[in-house]
Amino acid sequence: MLASKRILLIIGGGIAAYKSLDLIRRLRERGAAVTPVLTRAAEEFVTPLSVSALAGEKVYRDLFDLTDEAEMGHIQLSRSADLIVVAPATADLMGKMAGGLANDLASTLLMATDTPVLCAPAMNVRMWDHPATRRNHAQLAADGVRFVGPNEGDMACGEYGPGRMSEPLEIVAAIEAQFGYGPLNGRRVLVTSGPTHEPIDPVRYIANRSSGAQGTAVARALAALGAEVIFVTGPAEVAPPEGVKVVQIETAQQMSDAVEAALPVDAGVFAAAVADWRVAAASDKKLKKSRDGLPALEFAENPDILKRVARMGTGRPALVVGFAAETDNVIEHATAKRARKGCDWIVANDVSPATGIMGGSENAVTLISDEGAEEWPRMGKDAVAERLALKIAEALAV
Repeated sequence: MLASKRILLIIGGGIAAYKSLDLIRRLRERGAAVTPVLTRAAEEFVTPLSVSALAGEKVYRDLFDLTDEAEMGHIQLSRSADLIVVAPATADLMGKMAGGLANDLASTLLMATDTPVLCAPAMNVRMWDHPATRRNHAQLAADGVRFVGPNEGDMACGEYGPGRMSEPLEIVAAIEAQFGYGPLNGRRVLVTSGPTHEPIDPVRYIANRSSGAQGTAVARALAALGAEVIFVTGPAEVAPPEGVKVVQIETAQQMSDAVEAALPVDAGVFAAAVADWRVAAASDKKLKKSRDGLPALEFAENPDILKRVARMGTGRPALVVGFAAETDNVIEHATAKRARKGCDWIVANDVSPATGIMGGSENAVTLISDEGAEEWPRMGKDAVAERLALKIAEALAV
């Protein structure tokens, strides 16, 4: 799919540099030519020999290599590629790019080019959240630099949060989408995510422990495959992904309205943990303690968004995917839910407290469809999302 495409791969100095080796292999499998550039810091994590062996090309490292200047020169090197990929894009590299610095080969190539640039950030969560990094990211996006990731998860340093470099196949999908080759190009996909908050009074609400991490990862993976993603999210702990249309809601009714407004779509992925009930008449004033005892709360059923979409006639998405978070008899309950709702697939997972899945960085799911129950091994939520996105692309291609 990437035959004859020339990729200039700049490898920054971070622990995620080891993923660049697999990225090179994946790109060459698809027919791309990869010219690698290593920063000095990157050489602390991967060797020029291993990079060169996988790329089948010379590794460029030094701005002041006179032989290279005579034969090619950094100007030609920066402009002979169809795409420049920076992976990992460290905080240092992003700062140099945003500030227009050019004091080594990598930063000089990035300054001297008119070729599109795709960055895969990777850094500690505190560095990613630092105001300077946020400014640099915004400036680079305004300059036309494209991004894939970062993902959220456990860090090599032991911390957790956004900052992990996207997986090699996610980066490949983003590269393919850059060239208009994404398998979901031209497809419109709806993703719901996060919890809903159902008000009791102005200061209290009913909610659940969903972080929104899995739905966010699914939306990001679908967008990386070229889909136009409408992302309807409740008050999640994780930030929404970039490159998607974000619709933020709080209640189940608001989510139902937003889903209705987003239709028609080619596929719908309903990963949100929608509250089944709401308080029938939420108070407009804070409920107070009284000597008369506890206040009586009357509940009403919320709209069944998944069932309504799955059982639509005209305008039903070609593929409707639901999620089932269960604490016992997971397969049995999820299979029954699929039949009850009328959706095509159910992604079932065990969220009992012992698993640590609810709000955690990993998931262990079983995909239930007409073909039966397909059990997936426990893996990071980004990996689950990537696998699900690829299956969705395959299903829509039929």
